[in-house]
Amino acid sequence: MVLKVFFPQCCNRAASGLLVGRWLPGRDTAVVLAVIHYPFIPSTVKQYLQKVQAQSQVPVEVLGSWSMPSEKQEGLDSFLRDLRTIFPQGRWLQVSREVGKTGFSCQLLPLALGEGGGGEKDRVIFVHYDQRKVMVSQLHPLERPQPRPTRRKPQNSDRPSHAVSVVSAVLSYRLCPLRKANVLVSVLLDVFLGLLFISWLYREQRLARLASALMPAADRVSKELQELLQWLMGAPAGLKMNRALDQVLGRFFLYHIHLWISYLRLLAPFLEVILWYGGLSAALGLTFALSLLSDMLALLTFHIYCFYVYGARLYCMKLYGLCSLWRLFRGRKWNVLRQRVDSCCYDLDQLFIGTLLFTILLFLLPTTALYYLVFTMLRLMVVALQGMLHLSVDLINSFPVFALGLRVFTPYRLAEGVKFRVLSDEPGTALHLLMEMNALGFGSVVQTYRTPTYSCYPPDSWGALLRKLFVGELVFPWKRKTTKTD
Repeated sequence: MVLKVFFPQCCNRAASGLLVGRWLPGRDTAVVLAVIHYPFIPSTVKQYLQKVQAQSQVPVEVLGSWSMPSEKQEGLDSFLRDLRTIFPQGRWLQVSREVGKTGFSCQLLPLALGEGGGGEKDRVIFVHYDQRKVMVSQLHPLERPQPRPTRRKPQNSDRPSHAVSVVSAVLSYRLCPLRKANVLVSVLLDVFLGLLFISWLYREQRLARLASALMPAADRVSKELQELLQWLMGAPAGLKMNRALDQVLGRFFLYHIHLWISYLRLLAPFLEVILWYGGLSAALGLTFALSLLSDMLALLTFHIYCFYVYGARLYCMKLYGLCSLWRLFRGRKWNVLRQRVDSCCYDLDQLFIGTLLFTILLFLLPTTALYYLVFTMLRLMVVALQGMLHLSVDLINSFPVFALGLRVFTPYRLAEGVKFRVLSDEPGTALHLLMEMNALGFGSVVQTYRTPTYSCYPPDSWGALLRKLFVGELVFPWKRKTTKTD
């Protein structure tokens, strides 16, 4: 039989006394939690163990005796050995430390004094562990894929089996949930970064310079857009466009640019005041200021959004019109009630009108598609800027700063498993192993303790995004897939 004894490192130099812990049924495993030093009163020890068991809800008992060589305590080994009649539990561990050796000697004695002990034939493995590290560690399940099933090891194995479950079952010490600590630290970090941003923004008249630079930047953007529309109203890239539709669309969008410039001119006297009060919002956190900046960017680029919506709607209507008229040529129509394509008979007038409309829409489609393509690219640039701001907000809100700090400074707090190292294998003594904690990887820490936010939800795939852009559907990046859109 192989007996496994989990022994705390803090008891290696303890004075002689009683070993307190528990036996794990069916595993031939004993877990030592403490040593009660001599002298002691057996009845007082029993009362103490009952109180400990009532408070911790963990069955604790006397496992045996522990002897440390000392000249002042001669004959103490026999006294401690005889105490197994006072503390009956079935088996008695007689552990002693010998002079000049680093290992321990251990015997497994029966309960009755008259029975012969077969402890010398039993092989004992001591597994030393740091009790403090085991108590404060948070064990995480291994998520590594297993390529092939492993055979179940027999119960009497040379290696300590179920080491992690043994220590976790005995030392069931629970920490405050790390997720709550991560949220608290993220909020404090958010506020701290917001205060740093305020201290930077309101120094050296940066706010006034920013307000004075907004109008020239807006004039430059409007000038670039007007030049772009003038280019589209001509012969862009040598393409032959429909001149009438090209002029109508170009003048329509030029008028919207004129309205946008007038709108900014009205806001110009109040820009510095708006920015001054908007900067103070960073006192609520840097994420609040970044969200406000994203909303201001959406308001300042509202004309680009209008261009994109107009172009997308016009392009989508022509595309769906061409699809419907193409079904007319094939003698089919779309059944709205049954959501399918059915056969249909058309007369000559319907086919003639359908041919005229199909020809008109087909020749007007390149002009509309070019405007839609240009304004979609402008819209995607604005969405990319807003996406970077949203990702920054999600990173600050969801990044597990507290858990990463524990991983860096106290790696044993976040454990992924245990590993064993041979301490002593001297002849005549038991095998001594050291159990150490395997620290959880940084990637696993981020994945496990990251706070769920909007960005954690699966976004639309690239294929779905390209399909929406091709058919002219409006793209709303701030909505989930379950949200109903137009």
